[in-house]
Amino acid sequence: MLDQKTIDIIKSTVPVLEKHGETITTRFYKLMFGNHPELLNIFNHANQKQGRQQKALAGTVYAAAMYIDNLAAILPVVKQIAHKHRSLGIKPEHYPIVGKHLLMAIKDVLGDAATDEIIDAWAQAYNLIADAFISVEAEMYDEAAHQQGGWSGFRNFVVDRKVIESDVITSFYLKPEDNPEIAGFIPGQYISIKLEIDGEKFTHIRQYSLSDAPGKDYYRISVKKEAGTANPDGMVSNYLHDKVSEGDILKISAPAGDFILDTQKTTPVVFLSGGVGLTPMMSMLKTVVEVQPGRQVTFVHAAANSNVHALGDEVKELSNLDYVKLYVFYDAPTEEDRLNNRFDVEGYVTREWLKENVLIEEADFYFCGPVPFMKAINRSLKELGVNESRIHFEFFGPMGNLEE
Repeated sequence: MLDQKTIDIIKSTVPVLEKHGETITTRFYKLMFGNHPELLNIFNHANQKQGRQQKALAGTVYAAAMYIDNLAAILPVVKQIAHKHRSLGIKPEHYPIVGKHLLMAIKDVLGDAATDEIIDAWAQAYNLIADAFISVEAEMYDEAAHQQGGWSGFRNFVVDRKVIESDVITSFYLKPEDNPEIAGFIPGQYISIKLEIDGEKFTHIRQYSLSDAPGKDYYRISVKKEAGTANPDGMVSNYLHDKVSEGDILKISAPAGDFILDTQKTTPVVFLSGGVGLTPMMSMLKTVVEVQPGRQVTFVHAAANSNVHALGDEVKELSNLDYVKLYVFYDAPTEEDRLNNRFDVEGYVTREWLKENVLIEEADFYFCGPVPFMKAINRSLKELGVNESRIHFEFFGPMGNLEE
């Protein structure tokens, strides 16, 4: 535990972190990767290049300082990050490296303002926070390895089937190479794939949501092909689309993630997705149909048009059930889309539409998609009076802030 003086010092740095947080975390990553380039085998290069990881870490450090005397308040955030860490393979021995370079970055950015007293206080605080992460992650590693069909680290899976779903999304059906048993998962969770790409010095790890219901003898991911290969995200998705074939081997970590469907509830549920954000929603929808038949479901999907709308036939087939309602939004429909009535609404999902078509006062809401889509949905639900306890969402990548 930290003494009151240390707590007071940490809290006194909150305004500084609010102002200089991203500068500190940007410096931190530069220092750490400069001294430990091997860690680039773990961290997402795209999130680094786009500044998303720096921003997310700055937010976490800021929250830790705010709640240093009540870390239980940020336990949900700790668990969310810990899921990512476990799926990437971050271990206790990495934490001293991170702590050392975080303190170096604080000193570099703040200069003389970062007194020995402040640095010492943050060293104590970091050790406390790191111990919390290590403890939570140890439980997650143990659970992943010892559950039925589970494993530790990365395991070889064979690409059993590769199915083109749209112009930009392809599904990969993955079965284990060694034995048929695989770990179960909760709808909404993801797996990590580790790729060694020819010509690349470091490995690339990416998380992809599982897009089918649990209980099968395979995992399915549905991957969007990002434009171009110049950026790391494009490099990985293009490699999967263009270079990986049926019969190839992919290294996969056990399922992880805390964006999960609560199947203990029987209240109505609304799934809202934009673009490839429909992948965890597919797993949730199919699970409701399989294990909670009769639970009222509204499935809302937004895409540009049918050319990029994936898995539409699967959803449409399920919408024949009397307790499943489907609404498709296209913001740039083709003439064929119009002629063949392939969508329900032209444009975007609005607060007014939600108010008129969804059981606002009763339902739980799950949503995922591009950040602008998620911000719009989150804002609409809040304005309609939906309690935060009934709002659930997932960022593809580092944590963000929907309130910005």
